[in-house]
Amino acid sequence: MPTTLRGAQVVLRPTAPSDVPVLAAIRAKPEVYARWRGGEDLVAAVREDLADSGAEHLSIEYGGAVIGMIQWAAETEPDYRHASIDIYLDPAVHGRGLGTDAVRTLARHLITDHGHHRIVIDPAADNAAAIRCYGKVGFRPVGLMRSYERGPDGRWHDGLLMDLLAEEITEAP
Repeated sequence: MPTTLRGAQVVLRPTAPSDVPVLAAIRAKPEVYARWRGGEDLVAAVREDLADSGAEHLSIEYGGAVIGMIQWAAETEPDYRHASIDIYLDPAVHGRGLGTDAVRTLARHLITDHGHHRIVIDPAADNAAAIRCYGKVGFRPVGLMRSYERGPDGRWHDGLLMDLLAEEITEAP
């Protein structure tokens, strides 16, 4: 059963069907769409994401409003067990530490409540703001993934693999 998590500034709660229009509107913003895409029907794209049974989806709330989504998935093979995180936020709230708070809150939950010793995240190599955000939580770059994903321009772009070991998570300032 998904849990509601409280960070220093944000609340992470299970994404509800009523969140879909707001999340689709956030995904439609150029800064988010460039990274997450989703075709012409973003409502359908968000619904498709939420139907993925291999991931847990949490809406990010700030001041009582949905400002984005964070999701996680687990590799359950015992010898490779770890979790992965993905996130997007409304650009209107960028620069306030809300993404850092959301990532730290979920990472702490994955370590403490799910027993993960390692968490990975894979921003685009040119997404300096995301890389800074994840670094504040304690994620470290571990490798450049060349030609990792196809961008909206049709060309292949590099990704940065970052990971966080349980003992490396930082506390909120």
